[in-house]
Amino acid sequence: MRRLLITTAGRSDYGIYRPILDRIEVEPAIDYALLVTGQHLSSSGGGTVCEIERDGRPIAGRVALPETFSSPAAVAGAMAAAIAGTGALLACGNFDMAVMLGDRFEMFATMAACVPFNIPIAHIHGGEISFGAIDDAFRHAMTKMAHLHFAANEEYARRIQQMGEESWRVTVSGAPALDSIIKADLPDRSKLSRQFGIPFNEAPLLVTFHPVTRQFGDAERQTSALLRALEAVDLPVVLTAPNADVESDVIRALFADFVQRRAGRAWFTESFGALNYLAMLRESRAVVGNSSSGIIETPGFKLPTVNIGDRQMGRIRGANVIDCEANAGAIEVAIRKAIDPVFRASLERMVNPYGNGNAADRIVSTLRDVPIDDRLVGKIFVDR
Repeated sequence: MRRLLITTAGRSDYGIYRPILDRIEVEPAIDYALLVTGQHLSSSGGGTVCEIERDGRPIAGRVALPETFSSPAAVAGAMAAAIAGTGALLACGNFDMAVMLGDRFEMFATMAACVPFNIPIAHIHGGEISFGAIDDAFRHAMTKMAHLHFAANEEYARRIQQMGEESWRVTVSGAPALDSIIKADLPDRSKLSRQFGIPFNEAPLLVTFHPVTRQFGDAERQTSALLRALEAVDLPVVLTAPNADVESDVIRALFADFVQRRAGRAWFTESFGALNYLAMLRESRAVVGNSSSGIIETPGFKLPTVNIGDRQMGRIRGANVIDCEANAGAIEVAIRKAIDPVFRASLERMVNPYGNGNAADRIVSTLRDVPIDDRLVGKIFVDR
């Protein structure tokens, strides 16, 4: 049996992995265990390892990291801890392949730790671009460390090959999160309302806003602009927590003040959990913020998205995405367009650029069937 080590660093990547893990669990030729790190193990991040435990997923190891809210030096320290912890796990574990997703610094660090062990690495969601985040650099570096690539669309696959990767290593899988949108049994509205205390008598705006890590020092201004726009529109607002980047503490504090001032019209949730979050997308009037979920998952619901600022600059967009600058006036204008019934109606026939909901089958079949040999581990650079 082929044994995989799959790294999960937070609520967002675990939700993306979910259909892949479900598919592996019915595949007799493959077994897996999770390396759990990052926000999963942080009390300030909601302790989302509990969701993994409730799902009964096997955990090979837990690598706790220091908090990274305060400074770039804290992020560097967390990366060092992730490398050391992953190396210790690999030294005593027996894994045939490692699987990583996305572009977070925690993922980059755990992938770097795999390199000295000559373990084949599979990377999901490579080839993408997000100019506004330091994650952009991590993602491309991970492409060069990885041996197999699962791209969300043809354009991203082309970019991976442009970086010197052999074409046989690259599979256009689509985005795994779309599998859950199409196939999962999502919670209904009444269950969401009971669990999170959110009335749905009026469809809310769902807001997720992260620090723009290439614009250090600007989180307070940008978040304040967002909140002023939300007040001007005066709709119910559900806010979710930012991820563990530098200045996320600034965003949290501003969100807390906003919710307190708008009690009964605004709610904050640390983490919905993967399926609850998708159900929230289904129930929302529009998504507002700068999360990749507003680019990748929302087309599955034909849901209008207001994408603020530069964090997601460079990603391929569906027709549902409205881009705007990070100032209150531009954000308000974009929100008013997003909630216009005419705009929502125009999305009925939109095509999702991130696939058709069969990513897990494509990914797992490759992980099962690819020969683990010198050809896989011994990469060459293809000049194009």
